[in-house]
Amino acid sequence: MAKRDFYEVLGVSRDADEKALKSAYRKMAMKYHPDRNPGDAEAEASFKEVNEAYDTLKDGQKRAAYDRFGHAAFENGGFGGGGAGHGADFHSTMSDIFEEFFGMGGGRRGSGRERGADLRYNLEITLEEAFTGKTVEIEVPTSVTCETCSGSGAKPGSSPTACRTCGGSGRVRAAQGFFTLERTCPSCQGRGQVISDPCAGCGGSGRTVQERTLSVNIPAGIEDGTRIRLAGEGEAGLRGGPAGDLYIFLSLKPHELFQRDGADLYCRVPISMTTAALGGQFDVPTVDGSTSRVKVPEGTQAGKQFRLRGKGMPIMRSSQHGDMYIQVTVETPTNLTRRQRELLSEFEQESSGENNPESAGFFSKVKDFIDNLGA
Repeated sequence: MAKRDFYEVLGVSRDADEKALKSAYRKMAMKYHPDRNPGDAEAEASFKEVNEAYDTLKDGQKRAAYDRFGHAAFENGGFGGGGAGHGADFHSTMSDIFEEFFGMGGGRRGSGRERGADLRYNLEITLEEAFTGKTVEIEVPTSVTCETCSGSGAKPGSSPTACRTCGGSGRVRAAQGFFTLERTCPSCQGRGQVISDPCAGCGGSGRTVQERTLSVNIPAGIEDGTRIRLAGEGEAGLRGGPAGDLYIFLSLKPHELFQRDGADLYCRVPISMTTAALGGQFDVPTVDGSTSRVKVPEGTQAGKQFRLRGKGMPIMRSSQHGDMYIQVTVETPTNLTRRQRELLSEFEQESSGENNPESAGFFSKVKDFIDNLGA
């Protein structure tokens, strides 16, 4: 017995909106509900028919398919089980929808060509090299296009053939109920081609492993952790596919004198107690190979910083430089002679809070703290 039109079953027009569909469904469902019609086989069949009609028409996607193909849209996993004409068009449409919204199956027709992988190379340079910039040559073991077969993967004189399983599309279809799903062809892995007579030089991959020498330009002022991309210098693609990229990850070797913070440099310089007390000067090296003189004023305390403008690292894409900061540490004398001890003892006896204001102030606060505890 042929199925009735779903719109006829619900008693609505073909342009009925969602609200009209729901209202009609409730009315018909109450009319034919088994609880209201106990033992009535016809009412039970009508109730199932109403549910099937509403289940189809309330779903926008199913309704569109029904409006276009009628009941055939839901028979044998699709219209005519995937035959020619409208049925094949419906299968293709639903497969497209699944692929677009759910990412099922990947791409379209396989070409046999696959992009090569990206490669990483770790390069360590000195602070001086980062300051001046330089061009370095690196040795990179990587896959390159096979010269014997020019990347095709097939023996010279032969060529890849279309896969028999998928007919060269790289995709196979399987009907599952309402939908026809596509997946990658298991025979050719989605390439759409198979190589029956592979190249002896590359075993059919279209590439071989070689060590290449590449020149890398290191710009002045480059920072630790910077990544440099060399487009197309990665692994060659399979069977003539495009090459991947090579990424150079830069790191700076620790320096024995300088610490870097962006474009600024820091250097710790120990000075004698007498230089800190009486004042003086000293010369410090800079990263460009020259020296700069630093004047120490009388009474300089440990931790004092002196700024040398423009003596830091170059700032990339500009003509400016960072600064260099000199932090002094006051060195306590060791291995004193008897005379030195005597002189320091005399100084200690004659010194007062004016000579050591910081320590005098600190111990004054300590005394006040102790007195407050005992109060």
